[in-house]
Amino acid sequence: QVQLVESGGGLVQTGGSLRLSCVASGRTLAWYAMGWFRQAPGKEREFVAADSWSGSVATYADSVKGRFTFSRDNAKNTVYLQMNSLKPEDTAVYYCAADRKGSGSTDRSTYDYWGQGTQVTVSS
Repeated sequence: QVQLVESGGGLVQTGGSLRLSCVASGRTLAWYAMGWFRQAPGKEREFVAADSWSGSVATYADSVKGRFTFSRDNAKNTVYLQMNSLKPEDTAVYYCAADRKGSGSTDRSTYDYWGQGTQVTVSS
């Protein structure tokens, strides 16, 4: 069992930056693929970024490519999402998720554990 806790969300103006963190407990993250997803009001939860258990090159949604950066620190059992050049359409609750199979899929159904989410609001 893995428990995930996100932090770092908040209110920021257009063009600003935030860094989200996701700390895991219960298991080491080194053997899990990790992903970030987001859900805006009235919309389905969508893929943002992920990597595989080996920490290979991360994949990104087209909407965030070049602005967001996924990273992990296995020693701290933490993954991060650095978000730059934020836009109002980035406003959502952001969730981190862990995948035991280690694939780092863009499909949210493949993830086994989820955090409670952290709110990101970008004002125009």
